[in-house]
Amino acid sequence: MGLTNSSVGVKAIASALEIQKQTSEDRVIALAGNPNVGKSTVFNALTGMNQHTGNWPGKTVTNAQGYCSGKQHSYVLVDIPGTYSLMAHSAEEEVARNFICFGEPDAVVVVCDATCLERNLNLVLQTIEITSQVIVCVNLMDEAKRKNIKINLPLLSKQLGVPVVGTIAQKKKTLDELLTALDQVTDGTLVCAPRLISYPTPIEDAIAILSPQLEELCEGRLNARWLALKLLDQDPSLMEELESYLGKDFLQNEEVTRAMTCAKQILEEQEIHQDRFKDMVVSTLVSTAEDIGCSAVTYEKEGYHAADRKIDHILTSKVTGYPIMLALLGVVFWLTITGANYPSQLLSTGLFWIEDRLTDFFLLIHAPDWLYGVLVLGVYRVLAWVVSVMLPPMAIFFPLFTLLEDVGYLPRIAYNLDKPFKRCCACGKQALTMCMGFGCNAAGIVGCRIIDSPRERLLAILTNNFVPCNGRFPTLITILTMFFVGCAGGIFSSVLCAVLLTGVIVFGILTTFLVTKLLSKTLLKGVPSSFTLELPPYRKPQIGKVIVRSIFDRTLFVLGRAVMVAAPAGMVIWLMANIMVGDTSLLNHCAQFLDPFARWMGLDGVILIAFILGFPANEIVIPIIIMAYMAQGSLLELDSLLALKDLFVANGWTWVTAISTMLFSLMHWPCSTTLLTIRKETGSYKWTLLAFLIPTAMGVGTCILFTSIARFFLK
Repeated sequence: MGLTNSSVGVKAIASALEIQKQTSEDRVIALAGNPNVGKSTVFNALTGMNQHTGNWPGKTVTNAQGYCSGKQHSYVLVDIPGTYSLMAHSAEEEVARNFICFGEPDAVVVVCDATCLERNLNLVLQTIEITSQVIVCVNLMDEAKRKNIKINLPLLSKQLGVPVVGTIAQKKKTLDELLTALDQVTDGTLVCAPRLISYPTPIEDAIAILSPQLEELCEGRLNARWLALKLLDQDPSLMEELESYLGKDFLQNEEVTRAMTCAKQILEEQEIHQDRFKDMVVSTLVSTAEDIGCSAVTYEKEGYHAADRKIDHILTSKVTGYPIMLALLGVVFWLTITGANYPSQLLSTGLFWIEDRLTDFFLLIHAPDWLYGVLVLGVYRVLAWVVSVMLPPMAIFFPLFTLLEDVGYLPRIAYNLDKPFKRCCACGKQALTMCMGFGCNAAGIVGCRIIDSPRERLLAILTNNFVPCNGRFPTLITILTMFFVGCAGGIFSSVLCAVLLTGVIVFGILTTFLVTKLLSKTLLKGVPSSFTLELPPYRKPQIGKVIVRSIFDRTLFVLGRAVMVAAPAGMVIWLMANIMVGDTSLLNHCAQFLDPFARWMGLDGVILIAFILGFPANEIVIPIIIMAYMAQGSLLELDSLLALKDLFVANGWTWVTAISTMLFSLMHWPCSTTLLTIRKETGSYKWTLLAFLIPTAMGVGTCILFTSIARFFLK
């Protein structure tokens, strides 16, 4: 589910309220916090649910739910999006604010990072203005200890007026005190008395005039002082939610209107207009958080984060940052290429052994040849190809990608690429979604939810396909190995292949910048928005959890989608290869029809029809080419790359054909799974069609340009 109107507004909390109605003994608890504070880890530890965790901002964009129990009560824990503020400037902030305000939770747990508590207190102060039922969970106490940071938790609790507990979320036993505090707060044995934020005198005077008039209208469902502050702030999105929640328009009430007029007059007399009002509110919250932090936190060692900054000086440097990024990309590809070969071969052997057993079964029951062909040689064989080719690289790439994410390196990539994307009038967060596209473009499209601006989110969605997913890696790797590396094998060949593949990827990234720039100046004009990008501390990755969650959350999810579209594709491919028109199959007739146009692109009709039939899954492009060249009725695989190269050369392939095929593989229409995801995320057939046409036009145009230049110099 994306950040839609239903997921951002009052409807976003309907499911939690429904649970509360059905099980009245359960308390609903909102789990809030800044990004990178371990909030999702706390959620996982308490509920036992394997919610995906990641060490970069904007991971949680919908409300995840789970169950946990204390000694006295059971709880429905709602993990709301990580946010730096409740002054809703983004979809994540809106979701968080709306759940705390209108979800009627029995308590709110605000998770903070012990290593940078002062910054986190800003969210705590905003939360205790809304509700008194707040518990502050100071997480990552082990990292604070390692950095010689001491936090006086009792003093912090006294200054905030709410319970404060220290935790290490990875050690579940440390969460017992949090559950105890939840029991005490929700059953009323521990009464919270939150600190009253003292704003400048003109603002306090305006609040004092307005809040008494709101007290009766709120009926105890909202904090009148906080509501008065928000009415003076004139937040239009909040006004709509308030009217929907309470069923009344405050501004239509005569007494409230009169009080608002008086309050605004006080502010205007002091020349406090809307922008200045917001600045004064924010500066008050920041200075209050600073005062509390200075009194409750002590640093025994100056420069406790010096090691992280030294590493950042290298990883985010203009001189070393980009080479290190490219080197890491090459290493990831080398590990993926090298590591996937053996399991892929093993998986292929096992799946085709099953095919032999299916063949025996169909012979045993004397099934018609057409039924055996459609189901076994068509549907099953294509599924076997997709699984054996797609699963091993994903099972290696996704954990490697998640490890980089968990250790905290991906935000550094976003930082390095922020300036190039801004020059393209796009958002730096697009770098993160682009990285996700390496594993699967559909996953990259879903990841675009973290981009707040609708315009910039569309830019990221429309250009994500220029980063090749692992479905296109087999085609690229096979052609690179046959025509530019050599088929001898060995570590040198695999390293050279990884280097060349990295070069192809860099070309795809440059194309992403180019198309993003063109779209920003034409269809999607606009100014790039700013966003807060935190460089989180480097952390030791949770290798076991990373491997398990990357396999279940990403690998199997993407594989499942691919299998769903590959099955009917297998049927179509078999039918086209076996329906004869004269002496030629329908497949070869289509190839001959497309051949003149394909020659302009440096391809041939067989290659182009293979890409068209590979629309459901890019993994089957090479097998379709082999099948068409050998005039066979089902997908085939040759014994070696040398034999495959001989087959291709015999059918007219040159180095120009090889490069043109790689270019078209890099830049052509998205697969069916990606297009379905784009339709779901954008809710528009128009943008889905553009997502198909833009890379297709770029692929055709680039191939024609390259082929024309190559033929000119070869004359």
